[in-house]
Amino acid sequence: MPAVTPMEIALQEARAAAERGEVPIGAVVVDGSSGEVVARAGNETRAQNDPTAHAEILAIRRAAAVLGAERLTGCDLYVTLEPCTMCAAAISFARLRRLYYGAEDPKGGGVVYGARFFSQPTCHHKPEVYGGIGEVAAAEILRGFFAARR
Repeated sequence: MPAVTPMEIALQEARAAAERGEVPIGAVVVDGSSGEVVARAGNETRAQNDPTAHAEILAIRRAAAVLGAERLTGCDLYVTLEPCTMCAAAISFARLRRLYYGAEDPKGGGVVYGARFFSQPTCHHKPEVYGGIGEVAAAEILRGFFAARR
């Protein structure tokens, strides 16, 4: 039986977030050398009444707690949607090695669209960025979620 990929786990987190009524975004922090999942999360902004409780932020916080370190050098982040500027800043501050994301976000993204945080001269750490990983599935989850609310 094939192993579950980190992006598949992130997609599971996105689906679980949708079931809770949260915007369906999931994130997973993986140890880059072992491939072991360190932390995972889906959006919890509504559940926590916290506009910063994005999947990426929660996964980063949980990974930092598990590893007992504020910097996650050597770790990679998988997320189902291009991170917003707030999350891009957190990724940079955490010193994550690589960012893998699914769907692009022309309206709210902060990596390829919008502020393009990693391209700013004030950005001290830029991870390697790989987009389009699991893009079709991630986009379908988001479209379905918002279509059901219109």
